[in-house]
Amino acid sequence: MLAWPLFLSLLGAAVLPLIPRGNPRAPRAVALGVGLAGLAAVVASVLQNPPGAHPVTLMRCDWIPGWGAQFHLAADGISATLVLLTAVAAVAGVLFSWNVEDRPREFFALYLVLVGAVHGVFLSWDLLLFFVFYELAIIPKYLLIVSWGSTRREYAAMKLALYSFLGSAAVLVGLITVFAASGQGSFDLSVLARHPVSGTIQGWAFPVLFTGFAVLAGLWPFHTWAPTGHVAAPTAASMLLAGVIMKLGAYGCLRIALPLLPEGARDWRMIFGTLAVIGIVWGALVALRQRDFKFVIGYSSVSHMGFVLLGIAAATPDGLAGAVLQMVSHGVIAGLLFGVVGRMVYDRTHTRDLDELARFGLGRTLPGVAIVFVIAGLASMGLPGFSGFVAEVHVLLGTWPVSGRLVAVAGLGIVLGVAYTLRTIHLAFFAGDAAAAASAPPPLPTVTLPEKLGACLLVAGTLGLGLFPRGILDWIQPVLSGPLFEGLRRALGT
Repeated sequence: MLAWPLFLSLLGAAVLPLIPRGNPRAPRAVALGVGLAGLAAVVASVLQNPPGAHPVTLMRCDWIPGWGAQFHLAADGISATLVLLTAVAAVAGVLFSWNVEDRPREFFALYLVLVGAVHGVFLSWDLLLFFVFYELAIIPKYLLIVSWGSTRREYAAMKLALYSFLGSAAVLVGLITVFAASGQGSFDLSVLARHPVSGTIQGWAFPVLFTGFAVLAGLWPFHTWAPTGHVAAPTAASMLLAGVIMKLGAYGCLRIALPLLPEGARDWRMIFGTLAVIGIVWGALVALRQRDFKFVIGYSSVSHMGFVLLGIAAATPDGLAGAVLQMVSHGVIAGLLFGVVGRMVYDRTHTRDLDELARFGLGRTLPGVAIVFVIAGLASMGLPGFSGFVAEVHVLLGTWPVSGRLVAVAGLGIVLGVAYTLRTIHLAFFAGDAAAAASAPPPLPTVTLPEKLGACLLVAGTLGLGLFPRGILDWIQPVLSGPLFEGLRRALGT
């Protein structure tokens, strides 16, 4: 059942163009039905068969026998965690897109293709199949931005596509190198992990492969596509882009680069760890100076993804567990923040300028939206009780044995994160209360039921992970102690 969301999403995308035009409710209902069915299938699957250290094959058949490639879908604890995140984000994205009236069939069809491709990446156990789904995700996200986006959408979409394809080219070189040098004639992840290539090849192949994946994860200095892409994308695409798509790159670093090239990971971890902490601080500093509400969230995503990459670069058990927790945490929080900014605020005020928002007195006119954003902001700052806290603490504890200096600089990024979050909350929701009270702010539409449901789903996600992290850690940590990461543990002497 864990593979159902993949097939349901692609089936839904195929059915949507058959719906007659002129009825925007039908495409929304189909997309929501597909999302809910996928989420129910994932929940039922993990409840019946809790994921563990060893991958469970979901589907396997020959695909390109001459190359040893198979259509092999499998899942372990890490895969299941990220599939669950994608299912939650997919439902929330539909709920926050309930107002889409312009070509809804095409919009939700592309949206479901994107969701299906993401599920395919997280479930692929064959590297060639992984790459196909990885590439498939680029096309719908480009079309969603260029067709339904806003600020400089053509520029943002082209920039995102170019960065994605350049990163993919590096990934392809790395994957072909691993396949050819291993001499196994197979793209199977488990087979390749048992037969690592020579240390000399790992020395140059690892940075190529890791950087190729990390471009999509927003690694500094290859992060510039992310803020422009987030800002230009429609709300649902922003939620998926920051909440899930950026995780594809991080997942590739964790799932493929580290287990297949462990000696390279050991030799390059300080360099990539340093780039990660630069991204944490740089993203926070730029967010602190932004006047555009959505750009603040875009640059904060770069900063938070730096924690994911720092945990992966450290490659310790706590660091890797923290990286996966941060993927989930940021996926939920970023989705919520973009939902609030793009749908709840911008669609009502038609401005993202923090100074202009002051005249609406949003803290008084939309108190529920203000409360949701404050909750998301507290979670983003890493306040105890929310998901960001347990994730960042694990990353910092896991990085400490590698370098105390990296931890110290990352700590500076947390302080800056508190500063830009509090500044944004004040400017967007409370700075204009006095003026608004005196001059009666413009009336705004009330929050709709789909928006409330989407917000509640994501708030429950960050609180659930923050209060009960053990539930997810019990899925993640056995994988890190399992056979796929044995070569990494041996290379690091742990």
